Amino acid sequence: MITIALDTATDRCSVAASAGDRVLTRQLDGARQHNAAILGLIGELLHELGGQPRDISRVLVADGPGSFTGLRVAAAVAKALVWGRPEVTWSVAPSLLVRAFPHAPPAGGTVLALADALRGELYAAMWRFGAERVEPVLTPRTLTPADLPSDADLVVGSVPLALLEAVTAAVGREPIVGNDALPDARSLLALSRLAGGVHLVSDPAHWEPTYGRPAEAQAVWERKHGQPLPTPTDRLG
Repeated sequence: MITIALDTATDRCSVAASAGDRVLTRQLDGARQHNAAILGLIGELLHELGGQPRDISRVLVADGPGSFTGLRVAAAVAKALVWGRPEVTWSVAPSLLVRAFPHAPPAGGTVLALADALRGELYAAMWRFGAERVEPVLTPRTLTPADLPSDADLVVGSVPLALLEAVTAAVGREPIVGNDALPDARSLLALSRLAGGVHLVSDPAHWEPTYGRPAEAQAVWERKHGQPLPTPTDRLG
């Protein structure tokens, strides 16, 4: 049976698949390409593993915070893969945890993961890694650089250049940035083997990603009109 892992929370679309001891991955950079590319990437991996969509038994997804559009791409694909197939399990992990995992100290320790939240803020979360378990120290939230914790063993993430100096001063060390800080869906496969690494989606039909904050278009509308954007349910009422 095949496991598919998806991380589309950033400008990188990362897809991984495993069957037995075989682990394969594909990735594509460019946020505007996620929607058009993700099914093709999954198809390539299934073909290389000699499988079909019906052979998928488990789906893993990075559930945010991150890009509003990117997260919805992975959510839509995951729902399609599990729809009407109760035998397929679906689990999720925070996208910041996917970033943090590859940098976990070999002997155990804490990793602070960051991502650009726009407007001078960052998505931030910190975990403590052990040999067989990962535990949250700071759950994902939006912080200014000045509010970041300073006691992490390592700091990794996408930090805007304008905030890099302030972040470095706040956390007391230079963060790992650039390509080394981008997510890899293979981390989801590894996290699924750690206690506390992933969490089961119990209601796939109503599940939504953890966006972190409203989409920019929604935020602009709400600032202009001075009220929350109506939902379809609001309009029906």
